[in-house]
Amino acid sequence: METDLLAVTFTPSTTAVAGSLTASALLGLVPLLTFFVLLAGFKLKAWYSGLGALAVALIIAVLGFGMPAPLAGLSALQGVAFGLFPVMWIVVTAIWFYELTVVSGRFEDLRQVFNSVGRGDMRVQAMLIAFCFGGMLEALAGFGAPVAITGAMLIAIGMPPIRAAVTVLVANTAPVAFGAMAIPITTAGNLTGIPATEIAAVVGRQTPVLALFVPMLLLFLVDGRRGFRQVWPIALVTGAAFALAQFWCSSHFSYELTDVVASLVGLAAAVIMLRFWAPRTPDDQLSQASAEAIGPSRTMFALFPYLLVIVVFGIAKLWTLGVDIPKWLASTDIKIEWPGLYGSLLNEDGSASTGAIYTLPWLSTPGTLLLISGAIVTVVYAIWNHAGKFPMTGRLAVVTLGSTAWKMRLAIATVATVLGLSYVMNQSGQTVAIGTWLAGTGAIFALFSPILGWLGTAVTGSDTSANALFARLQQAAGQTAGIDPTLLVAANTSGGVVGKLISPQNLTIAATAVDRPGSEPELLRKVVWYSIGMLAVLCVLVYLQSTPVLSWMLP
Repeated sequence: METDLLAVTFTPSTTAVAGSLTASALLGLVPLLTFFVLLAGFKLKAWYSGLGALAVALIIAVLGFGMPAPLAGLSALQGVAFGLFPVMWIVVTAIWFYELTVVSGRFEDLRQVFNSVGRGDMRVQAMLIAFCFGGMLEALAGFGAPVAITGAMLIAIGMPPIRAAVTVLVANTAPVAFGAMAIPITTAGNLTGIPATEIAAVVGRQTPVLALFVPMLLLFLVDGRRGFRQVWPIALVTGAAFALAQFWCSSHFSYELTDVVASLVGLAAAVIMLRFWAPRTPDDQLSQASAEAIGPSRTMFALFPYLLVIVVFGIAKLWTLGVDIPKWLASTDIKIEWPGLYGSLLNEDGSASTGAIYTLPWLSTPGTLLLISGAIVTVVYAIWNHAGKFPMTGRLAVVTLGSTAWKMRLAIATVATVLGLSYVMNQSGQTVAIGTWLAGTGAIFALFSPILGWLGTAVTGSDTSANALFARLQQAAGQTAGIDPTLLVAANTSGGVVGKLISPQNLTIAATAVDRPGSEPELLRKVVWYSIGMLAVLCVLVYLQSTPVLSWMLP
């Protein structure tokens, strides 16, 4: 007899394996272990590892957790669809938006802006390039672009290669949670059902603690105790401005723009301070980069894309005068009851699980807003061409978008497979079983919560992937242990930012950027303790935020 797929139903259970929570959790861990072993042990490419783990998750979902095979397959397809749109659509358009400044030649002007700010002091320039400009690149591109670009820029101002690589790796921490238009947070919100704005607000009360001190740490990395002693005032002002802007923007503006705003505010604070204070610069710390006088017009056009994106997102997220733009944009979202899955995937009370509803935010997604912003930048750059020095055409913009998508093809495949894995584990009950089991540690679980995000990002090189793997698990653990699930999901995101600097992917990018291939082991030895130290700070912070001691910090 032919089976009617619509008649097949499934309700996830945390005790599906032999009626045991422990057995169910341990079996549910196998796909995650498979992913990490294939990636770190067998050195397979990330998307191969994701595909292998997805296959294992499907087998365990069907044979171990009793999920009908058609529903397991449909769950994987829904995850892949979400990975492609909106997740990678946002990432591709963010990187394309940055690439527009490169192909137009305006990126060189932007680099000159940073070269001219530090008054010839290599330490100040290194801090501003690695931290502020790196934060801006993380906001718009992520995926290793900040490390590659700022590493090469530090070499250009005369910094030794290994020191430059270590500096940019450590700098690429605090901004990571809001990288690529905050796609790690958007992903976590979609997977858990917790509004992304709420997760962002909590992350904005964790990562600014790192942002406050990272610039001073960079001075120490560049010039030891002397650098810290002579230049700490500008580092403190820059870090404080960045941290305050990150806190404010994550809660009160557009969380997707948090790092763009924070980077510009940090840079502006440094520029203003340097009008009234100048460092005492030793001869061996004079920058070797010559700062070209580009004038106010070219400076404005170099900064124009980043200022424009703030305006576009500000209107899209906040404008309510006359027309409620955010509400109108949200009304254009298309909600699709995933065929064959919705109505068959049930909650414990027998109601249809909303997890089987796929939202297509074709207009409201940051990816489309970036596409619109990029189109405006293209038109402006094409009109104001400054005697042919900065060639920009619509055709060049379209070709750049296509080449960006092609260069990102492996990253697209990786994220799609990892999210397919995540959806199968979530909807079959594997993730909830693991989270419920881990919640047996009680309130102390909050202390270890950031470690999962740290581990996930260290292995995959992506905070987005770490959230795809562990966000739902953190939520389940919090619900069972009586800890605020939003706090734990945010902790997973924040923990991931300090795992980024020790990920093999980032280490390789840094080694390549400073022309020292094969130096990854040396770089790892130099940065691993900074990563562990910052992780320890986050673990203690999250634990205290889960108690009355620091609960006042939370929104």
